[in-house]
Formats: sequence, structure tokens, C-alpha cells
Amino acid sequence: MGSEGNFISNGLNGIYKQDDGLSFDPRKPPPFRIAEIRAAIPKHCWIKNPWRSLSYVLRDLVVVSLLVAAAVFFNNWVFWPLYWLAQGTMFWAIFVLGHDCGHSSFSDNPKLNSVVGHILHSSILVPYHGWRISHRTHHQNHGNIEKDESWVPLPEKIYKKLGPKTLTLRFTVPFPMLAYPMYLWYRSPGKTGSHFNPYSDLFASNERNLVITSTLCWTLMVVLLASLSFLLGPIQMLKLYGIPYLIFVMWLDFVTYLHHHGHEQKLPWYRGQEWSYLRGGLTTVDRDYGVFNNIHHDIGTHVIHHLFPQIPHYHLVEATKAAKPVLGKYYREPRKSGLFPFHLFQNLMESLRHDHFVSDTGDIVFYQTDPRLIKDPSSKLED
Repeated sequence: MGSEGNFISNGLNGIYKQDDGLSFDPRKPPPFRIAEIRAAIPKHCWIKNPWRSLSYVLRDLVVVSLLVAAAVFFNNWVFWPLYWLAQGTMFWAIFVLGHDCGHSSFSDNPKLNSVVGHILHSSILVPYHGWRISHRTHHQNHGNIEKDESWVPLPEKIYKKLGPKTLTLRFTVPFPMLAYPMYLWYRSPGKTGSHFNPYSDLFASNERNLVITSTLCWTLMVVLLASLSFLLGPIQMLKLYGIPYLIFVMWLDFVTYLHHHGHEQKLPWYRGQEWSYLRGGLTTVDRDYGVFNNIHHDIGTHVIHHLFPQIPHYHLVEATKAAKPVLGKYYREPRKSGLFPFHLFQNLMESLRHDHFVSDTGDIVFYQTDPRLIKDPSSKLED
């Protein structure tokens, strides 16, 4: 494995050794506590205003409705691609608001969070409680190879069992960017369970009724879409809903992947005693999405969101600015984007080309590279 950033491979568990004595070593425990970060964030950043949160819901739903009206009005092949990109982006914005409901950063009212979360997530075919619970697991175990839930590195022993088709689907664009629906049904390699099954090992016994409710809401949405396809025609529904849904899925996979992968310098993953909530959260990455930052509710401010998911999205930028002096070099300033974040496609491609598995041993490890993929990513893999 070649050099990358300020680190070079020393062949031990994928851990990177510094090439000079002055470089920052991300493996070292931070010299601050999470309480110090919390204290640096202004108190008003923790306040959840349900009316303000609902105003963002209204904003997004109005935009979605206007886009549908415009698509029906113009109904030509010049406008349809613009509609698909815009509406798929709005579906992603709606997901982020439902995500806030799942974190209880939408409001302090659990019933309001649940009702709004079910409406928003069911509308884009996400089982609200099923996803909310697994996402909670992700936040509670971020950066932990053994317990994390989202885009977890594959240990080498599991990676070596993957066939060529699975490797292609996992590491060849666009397939990884279409993974979310499959993840909801089957999770990731090495894990079992479904977000729709109340008896899945994702859920505790006292959460089963919640999962049943969300699966029922999801089913009702599928029935509604099927009915609309019968009334309007399947092609029209594909244009109005199906293709925007695929764009939304690509947004979700793209953003969630880049918040945990693809930084210019490799970041550690942890096992056992080396892992802590703080150290895991500090391996998340902020991203600048240009014109989309406001549209998708500043989800790119991801480090503070991971450490303190109860902060409302409209305070994340301010909270991040306040916390940066405490975080120091453990905060990795995102590369500034132009109007559109084209630079992030390079981060995605480089990561998929180099970040394949981690060692089966070691409590602090970095991604390693499968030579078969890096030499010629388009070549046919053999078992």
C-alpha cells in the first residue's frame, strides 16, 4: 500500500505510521473531554423550537408540491431531468427533517416527533422507527468496527469471503450509491436482520410494537403509490416519484458514506478498550455541499451532530464554530465547495478505490486496500 497524506503503511493491521515527528497523529486520545466541547457551545444552540422545525417541513412540502405542479404543467423532456434532480434533492431534505425527529432534535415533544417523523419518512419509503433505532445504534457506536451500524468496515476474514459480484456492487460506482433500500431489508455483509421485521436482532423486545407501526405506515405508502400508478399510469408515476426516489437514495448513500470515509488523511477505526464515544465521534468528517447546504438542512456539519445529535440542525453551524477552538486538529476543516460540490466525487472515487477492509486484529486500525481492485478497478475479479 502506498503513501497517503502524512501517513505511510507500516504493514501492521493497516495502521499508518507518521512520516515525520511533527505531524498530527489521529490515533492519539484527544487532550480534552466531551464536557469541554459541550461547555463551549452557546446554551441557545440546545433549544428546540417546534414551530421553527415545522416551518422547515412546510417549506420543503411547498417546494415538493410546486415541483410536481411544474412537472405536470410543462411535461416535456427538457424539464423532466431538471425535475428529477430537484425533486430527488427535496426527498433527501425531507429525510433529514425526519432524521431530526428520530434524534428528538426536532422538538421536545415525543408524540410530535413520532407523528412528523412517520409522515416524512413513510412518504419516501423509510420505516421511521426501524431506521430510527438502527441509526441510534450507529450514533452510540460510531467508529466502532464491532458495533457500528452504518458503512462499517469489513474485517478481512469477512471481506475475503465476498464473491466478485458482491465486491463489484460494493466498490464500483454507481452500485454503492444505490445500496440503501437493500440495507433496509438485509443490512450489511456480516450482519443480519431487517428494518421491517420487529423480531430482527436490531430491536429489543419492547421496541417491536414501534417497528410494527412503522412497517404498517410504510406498507400504506406502498399501497398509495400502487393506487396512483393504476390511476395515473406506471410511466407517469415513475417520472413523478420513482426516479426522484432513486436520486434521493443516491444522495443518502453519497452523504452518509462521505461523512465517515474519504478524508485526505486516513482516519482510525476502533475496537475494544481503545474505542470511546468521543474518539469515535471525532473520526466523522464535515463536508461542504455548496448550494445544497441550506437545502438539505446543514447535514454536512456532521462532527458536532454526531457528538451531540440533540442539537437542532439550524444551530449546527454556530455550534461547530464555537467548538472548533476546543477540537483543534481533531476537527478537520472541510474543503470549501464551489456552487456545486463536484470535488466530493473525487473523494468518493478515491475512497472506494482504496478503502476495502480492515485487519481482523488490532484495537486501532485503518482501511487497507485489495490490490486486485486498485490495480484495475474495471478488471474482472476472480474467486
